[in-house]
Amino acid sequence: MLTFSLIGIIVINNIKKFILIHEADNVLVCCQAAETGESVELDGEYVELTTNIDIGHKIARQSLLRNQKIIRYGVSIGSATSDIAKGSHVHIHNMKSDYIPSHTRQSLVGE
Repeated sequence: MLTFSLIGIIVINNIKKFILIHEADNVLVCCQAAETGESVELDGEYVELTTNIDIGHKIARQSLLRNQKIIRYGVSIGSATSDIAKGSHVHIHNMKSDYIPSHTRQSLVGE
């Protein structure tokens, strides 16, 4: 049985928007939709969101380098396919699974 506790909650305008599931995670998970232009405090630094973030999607807790492991639940869920700025959306457009084929153009054409 996998158990975990929430380590941190990011609040924007008194609404809980992002959660840090495990202290080792380098991404935060969106639990309330966030909009472009909203400011998020990440480890004491304010970052403005550059895109809308849907529930269940992730943002980078810190700047991530290409090929760096994406850590969620305290374990790797994949790798960055490009550099990702702190606070940026992390999803299939800039990460891939290291375990199963990602549903992206690259996986379809073998790039």
